[in-house]
Amino acid sequence: MRSVADDLRMEDQAALRALSPADRVALALALGARDLDAFRLAQDPPLDPERGIAVLERRRQAGRRSSRSIEETIG
Repeated sequence: MRSVADDLRMEDQAALRALSPADRVALALALGARDLDAFRLAQDPPLDPERGIAVLERRRQAGRRSSRSIEETIG
């Protein structure tokens, strides 16, 4: 038996398949920008876009082997 979630997932997949590659890239970039805005505005106080990117990059690198080039890039 299919659930409502299964139906919605299939509809989303069909909509994505109908997009051109350029439209898929544009959608991915728009979603990334939206998520960055949501993250930075949820901080107290809200972060500016550059600072939000730096915080996310630093968190993503946490626990990885240190690299001087990355440290110089993201601070």
